Amino acid sequence: MTTPRALIVGSGFLGRALADTLTDDGWNVALASRRPPRQGARYPSRTWLPLDATDRDACLRTAEGFAPDRTVLVHGPSDATWCARHPARARALHGAITANIALAAPGTRPLLISTDSVFDGTDRNPTEETPVRPVSGYGRAKANAEGALRTAARDGSVLRVSLVYGYEPPDTDKWLNFFSACAHRLARGRTVLAPTDQWTTPVHVDDVARVVGALLEPGVPPPHPLLHLGGPERVSRAAWAGTIADALGAPRSLVRAVPRAESRYASRPENTCLGSALLREVPAVRDRPPRGVEEVARVLAPLFPSGARP
Repeated sequence: MTTPRALIVGSGFLGRALADTLTDDGWNVALASRRPPRQGARYPSRTWLPLDATDRDACLRTAEGFAPDRTVLVHGPSDATWCARHPARARALHGAITANIALAAPGTRPLLISTDSVFDGTDRNPTEETPVRPVSGYGRAKANAEGALRTAARDGSVLRVSLVYGYEPPDTDKWLNFFSACAHRLARGRTVLAPTDQWTTPVHVDDVARVVGALLEPGVPPPHPLLHLGGPERVSRAAWAGTIADALGAPRSLVRAVPRAESRYASRPENTCLGSALLREVPAVRDRPPRGVEEVARVLAPLFPSGARP
């Protein structure tokens, strides 16, 4: 049997984790993006293909050169603040990149990773049947990408994911995922501001990558063209930060519970959650569902030693 080939468009936090998981599973993986990915510990020499995915001809050359069996789109721009300031540009970019890759690599059953931001936050736990109603620039951009995929690839599918988290090294030049942002500060004995009125269904990055790997299995189409993936519990950021503090052995008094209007999440709706009525039909998910925040916090705690730079 030939080794299956996966082209991942986007080399951020989730794209890199997905590349690692698929490589472990025996795939030949290439990451395609404008900038080279941060090198991971497991695969420092992973294949990177420089690509401006807004250029349709460049997408054709990349697809012809790598000849993927499957394609996964985890591309940006994903900075919610930038998308809010440039909504038309963000919408156009997400739609164009999705269409370009789908058209450049026909027959690869493209999988688009989308977001809970396609909803307005009024529903506590929206499922695949909940009507889309984005209110943010990022949410509208992803909703446009979903529409572009439906138009360009009849065999394409969408996996919407809730807040993805995991270990990231301290980096003052980027906005870390919530878990790492909290853990780095708490490990240094610093205060964390966490809203009591902003709820999510967090899912660890490795659990997302494992589910994506199951959906990409050669010869096995996804059970539905649209699926949701969130963690098993709906939790406020303040309660979650307390769980992280407990796992690190840090005092809970370092977590300052505030309204989201007083935090960096002021622009987020009350609920950024996802529920699913369909994902349990995937055997890999039914047999090994995503882990809860307390279990993962205990696993990740040793990666945040006391005294680490915030």
